[in-house]
Amino acid sequence: MITPMAPTAAAQVPPRMRQAAQAFEAQVLAQLLQPAFAAAHNDKSPFGGGSAEAQWRPMLVEAFATSAARGGRGIGLADMVLAHMIRTQAQSQENRP
Repeated sequence: MITPMAPTAAAQVPPRMRQAAQAFEAQVLAQLLQPAFAAAHNDKSPFGGGSAEAQWRPMLVEAFATSAARGGRGIGLADMVLAHMIRTQAQSQENRP
């Protein structure tokens, strides 16, 4: 089982690792949100619906997911992935000759 990192350990994480974990969480969130937005009625949209709105909807979903993951308001997946990345990196350094 993967557990979230303690706040003190999270502060010592390289920024690129955190960005990678947050990008992964954003992708997962976008995949989870896509069906909900696809089920929305275009004709009842505040923007009037239509094919143009349907074309831009995936970008909107991606922006929502990225914002949630970066703001720490996601589903907590980034912290779990980050903890696993750190453990894997530590293990690989221990196994080096």
